[in-house]
Amino acid sequence: MTSQISKKIYKKLQKRYSRRINLDLSRIKKVLQKLDNPHKQLDNIINVIGSDGKNSFLTSLKYFLEADKRKVNTFTSPHLYDVRHRFWLGNRFISAIEIKKYVKFIEKTKVKLTLFELLTCIYVLSAKNTELDSFNLIESGLFFRKDSTNLWDNPMAQVITNINYQHQEWIRPKTINEICKQKVGYLSKNSNIYVGKQNLKTLKIIKKILNENPSEKLFYGSWKIINFKNKKFYKDKENKINLYSKNIKSDGLWDNVGLAIRVALDLGVKSKIIENVVPKIKFEGRVQFIQGKLTKNRKNRILVDGCHSEMSTKNLANYLKKFKIPIYGIWGSLKNKNPDKIIKNFKNIFKKVVTIKIPDEPSALSSLELKKIVYKSGLKAVESKNIKDALKKIPDKEKSIIVVFGSLYLVGHVLSIN
Repeated sequence: MTSQISKKIYKKLQKRYSRRINLDLSRIKKVLQKLDNPHKQLDNIINVIGSDGKNSFLTSLKYFLEADKRKVNTFTSPHLYDVRHRFWLGNRFISAIEIKKYVKFIEKTKVKLTLFELLTCIYVLSAKNTELDSFNLIESGLFFRKDSTNLWDNPMAQVITNINYQHQEWIRPKTINEICKQKVGYLSKNSNIYVGKQNLKTLKIIKKILNENPSEKLFYGSWKIINFKNKKFYKDKENKINLYSKNIKSDGLWDNVGLAIRVALDLGVKSKIIENVVPKIKFEGRVQFIQGKLTKNRKNRILVDGCHSEMSTKNLANYLKKFKIPIYGIWGSLKNKNPDKIIKNFKNIFKKVVTIKIPDEPSALSSLELKKIVYKSGLKAVESKNIKDALKKIPDKEKSIIVVFGSLYLVGHVLSIN
């Protein structure tokens, strides 16, 4: 019941506040100034910036800090099926009543905000009322230069997850150099900067940009995830931590866990705590097998993954290669996610792809448009009206895996009805 109330609140906010991206810090700073700068009352700010892996890094770090008895607030984006899940406040999610209260409070400033700016303000106001010395883990939105989460001059840390060629439609020139510049060229000059695993070209660009930044910097390579005798370890100069988990499937997710371990160790979390916590970490909607209404009376297993970039879909494809049973895909995508390149990663993996339009997403590609893209890639494809219809088009008399992928919005929809 509460979840339905939350959905109604979010739909109202979507109607009243623009979902269009309008990168400009002046509006949110004006609102915060009118509210007596509540963001300046938050402690232990950790910005999380990147193209892929922000959520899995942030989730892992939250697990480690909470296991060490630290209080943690988090702001994440997007939510999968409940807007309250964007706001973790020490030991609970925000309530629907609190969201309504903060919206009214913000609207009294009479400053017109975008939807993401409004949600950022709600986080700041709600986090301000939590315990002193809480850690505030804040996931950035698009890029960072003028993102509404770029509010603190001296954050405790700024963490860069994998950067790749996404959202190029918002920049000029449309190059990986410019994407890196927008994400890391405007970081604090008085912080601790962690750079996670990148491809070599991107890493060179990042290092060149950060060369003039006097902040302390630590790059992947000074720590790493290694495989030895069928076991996985985190390793740096001082630590070697045994890693075991039934929940963490892909190498990309492990890289993000490794980045979180590096930060947690520097924050004083003991290696033994980390080793004990890793098996408990779960990433909802990220390479996750699900059980529920949709799997009832079916022999298929259903795996969901919100991957929507070349890098994240390659991680998923590499994971799927280990299975020796038929694999089917259910695919939905937004128009700006380079679908032609994404689907090619699954050649020789999917027996058939069922295409679907993501519900309630105006920028989603139609099932017919996706079907044509699948055909061009050399895979078999069939359209569907909705998730239940898609499942009917996949045989369930044999052991197989059904992979729902291509968008966190689609995965959120599946989780909500499951």
